[in-house]
Amino acid sequence: MGIFDFFSKDKKESLDKGLEKTKQSFLSKLTRTVVGKSRVDDEVLDELEEVLITSDVGVETTLKIIERIEARVSKDKYVGTDELNGILKQEIAALLEENNTNDLQDFVTPNDTGEPYVIMVVGVNGVGKTTTIGKLAHQLKTAGKSVVLGAADTFRAAAVDQLIIWSERVGVPIVQQGMGADPASVAFDTLQSAKAQGADIAIIDTAGRLHNKVNLMNELTKIKNVMGKIIPGAPHEILLVLDGSTGQNAFEQAKQFSLSTEINALAITKLDGTAKGGVVIGISDQMKVPVKYIGVGEGIEDLQVFNKAAFVESLFN
Repeated sequence: MGIFDFFSKDKKESLDKGLEKTKQSFLSKLTRTVVGKSRVDDEVLDELEEVLITSDVGVETTLKIIERIEARVSKDKYVGTDELNGILKQEIAALLEENNTNDLQDFVTPNDTGEPYVIMVVGVNGVGKTTTIGKLAHQLKTAGKSVVLGAADTFRAAAVDQLIIWSERVGVPIVQQGMGADPASVAFDTLQSAKAQGADIAIIDTAGRLHNKVNLMNELTKIKNVMGKIIPGAPHEILLVLDGSTGQNAFEQAKQFSLSTEINALAITKLDGTAKGGVVIGISDQMKVPVKYIGVGEGIEDLQVFNKAAFVESLFN
């Protein structure tokens, strides 16, 4: 499984606990759908469609799931409502498997060149971006990797301060120039420093919004271009952090960001505080960008590598 063993017992427990609200809401709606019915008919499918949409799975993904179940029902002629849970579980798992996005076998893909692997973290303010960076740095360090942080969200003093606190808590070096510094300059210094130290990984925090005068996406492009000058191919990963508790709004944010910057990984946070965990299924299906990490609690260990099978298993158990 690589440096990050997803299936350690406490990880499974924190996943189950983190998805508790989603699970209760989802399964109770599902139970109401089949009450008093013995077979899956059009009425049950209509209600199931509503259950999935109100669980923030998203309209397009819901329709895909319903079509698959309809196909099975018409093929088998009679499908009892007692089988619905199992079929739904199989179809959601199959849909996630088809996204051409493999589960992460290792925490990050190390660079073959021997230069630092660079992760640029993007997302709007308030989604848990800095916290995700801190937790990621902790897990990587625990796994024996050397990490350098870069505080390139210089638009807010709080963002820089928060990252400094995380760097001290985790015990990893940070490069920062305070609030108001040029973000690209901070990124430049971070990569130079990571290279000089022979670090394995550099993680760069970026702003979630800027003054209206500066277009955020132009700023992100500028930061990206500067990195490529120091380490060819950097950033290797552009990780978009989304707040799962905002449901479909998180999906809209993902679409907006993917239009303007080449995201190749997603982290979905705050799943423990919401019944909207179904959004992970929709985002994973629609974005065709791998969900790499999910946040299922406040604890430093509660950022987990996303494992589709374990997620679906937890949702239905």
